Amino acid sequence: MSGGGPAAGPTRRTALLAGAAAALTACDKYGDEGAEPDPPKSTPASSGPSGGKPSEAPPLAEKSEIPVGGGKVFEKEKVVVTQPEEGDFKAFSAVCTHQGCTVRDVSGGTINCPCHGSKYRVADASVADGPAPRPLAPRSIEVTGNAIRLT
Repeated sequence: MSGGGPAAGPTRRTALLAGAAAALTACDKYGDEGAEPDPPKSTPASSGPSGGKPSEAPPLAEKSEIPVGGGKVFEKEKVVVTQPEEGDFKAFSAVCTHQGCTVRDVSGGTINCPCHGSKYRVADASVADGPAPRPLAPRSIEVTGNAIRLT
């Protein structure tokens, strides 16, 4: 009188596993919509005819474009470059660590996200005001002459 028999278990289990696999696939696809704070997979330093040499990559900006105590957001590259002190250039991911929005601007000594008000310090991209849970990820740059390039 068990009513289920051995055939009912595996069929039900198979259906549950198939549903779980479909849900995981959907979540994985949803999570790949740009919320990842890591740098883009293809950067000028790692692809193209230049052979991956940073000095041959096209410049991201000129030094004069980055104000002292401030910075500039490069939306296409998803990077923000700052100059906390004269001649000291730094680069960070422009993807907010809260919910993956692209930061909008650099002003008042902070890198600012428009979505929920997170602010990051220009010197090290540490969180100055939440809800961001962690600093912006650092990015590598090379400053040669007046040119700033991603590496």
